[in-house]
Amino acid sequence: MAHDHTTLADDLVTLTNSAASRRQSLRWLLAGAAAIPLAGCGGGAGDSTSATSSSTDTGSTGSTTTAACSVIPEETGGPYPGDGTNRNANGVANALVLSGIVRSDIRASVAGATGVAQGIPLTIRLQLVNVGANCAAATGAAVYLWHCTREGGYSMYSNGIVNENYLRGVQEADGQGVLTFQTIFPGCYDGRMPHVHFEVYPTLAKASSASNRVKTSQFTFPLTTMNEAYAGSGYAASVSNLARISFALDNVFSDGTALQVASVTGNATQGYVATLTVGVSL
Repeated sequence: MAHDHTTLADDLVTLTNSAASRRQSLRWLLAGAAAIPLAGCGGGAGDSTSATSSSTDTGSTGSTTTAACSVIPEETGGPYPGDGTNRNANGVANALVLSGIVRSDIRASVAGATGVAQGIPLTIRLQLVNVGANCAAATGAAVYLWHCTREGGYSMYSNGIVNENYLRGVQEADGQGVLTFQTIFPGCYDGRMPHVHFEVYPTLAKASSASNRVKTSQFTFPLTTMNEAYAGSGYAASVSNLARISFALDNVFSDGTALQVASVTGNATQGYVATLTVGVSL
């Protein structure tokens, strides 16, 4: 599908940060580190760890939330946010201003780029709740979400896909606070547990600028799901990478994953559905 080179604000016409955390400062330090073209795939200094271990299972379905109404932890956006806060080989990397970035299916690139990410189908279903309002549905809030490819690279940054922008997209929460993304199951690159990055914005209109984000976080998947998915074609490198890392040694998830492991259904043949409740303060 062809797209005009208009801004998110133009798209809106037709479609009719929270307290600083212990990791937020790392996010800004990483912005400078990512200002030059990146030679490798996967995470940089703030998105990796050199620890070596075998993973420990968190359960077949994981946990989407605790009994309490809790705010999801603030996490680093890593060196590949593509939200205008750092640079790639072409200059400022900003997917938020791309025509067509407001979409549910994020498997293909937009705004003139033509690449399509390959991998096991994955539907991500997030429910945003406002902790400041007794966890009422965060109707009208928006999420910018991104993750790595099956091979462990990031569009807009990694070698060979700097000019692509797939596996990135923005969605607005419906009346129940729910939004969905159609994507592929992300690979596991060396030094990090598999994960998905996202930023929460108070409204879709404000999702055109990273300065408006109210939460930056990450979520992951049950180990049993990852092991099953990585037995599939195209994920060979993920098998060995996953064997060298664990949640306990991951630099993001080592302090606990109670609010950050999606509940997953499905299988590697027909695809997966990952569901997570995301508590934010709006």
